[in-house]
Amino acid sequence: MPEFRYGPVELYLVGFDSDQPDAGTFGALADLLATGVVRLLDLVFVSKKDDGEVDVVEVEEGENPLGLATGPAPLAGGLVADEDLAELVAPMAAGTSAVVMAIELTFAKTLTEELARAGGEVLRVERIPAPVVNALLDLYEPVEGN
Repeated sequence: MPEFRYGPVELYLVGFDSDQPDAGTFGALADLLATGVVRLLDLVFVSKKDDGEVDVVEVEEGENPLGLATGPAPLAGGLVADEDLAELVAPMAAGTSAVVMAIELTFAKTLTEELARAGGEVLRVERIPAPVVNALLDLYEPVEGN
């Protein structure tokens, strides 16, 4: 029976208009992690200086390099590759910062294992961003009261 150590992972680039992230972001992430629906595998802080130079801080388990009161601890640091960072950071404006999060979808790990046990293989997954889904559905299914 196939059993996977990790499930599918998504990379999120969460941007901030300043050189530091908002602590509320990590509170929201910690709340979600506590549910067990996702696991944080890697966490990288990036900031783009006015001259375009990019600073990268890999957040290791037990460390708090951002100086935040609390923060989630990544389980498998080093998962986000330099090539991923370069692609994700390229469109960032100078003077801004971001956090790159590699998040494992634990429900998808179970689904992938069960499909493999049944002889299936997930060949591809496409993600449609939430704003796109909501905008499309609003066109075809207007929200009551609007």
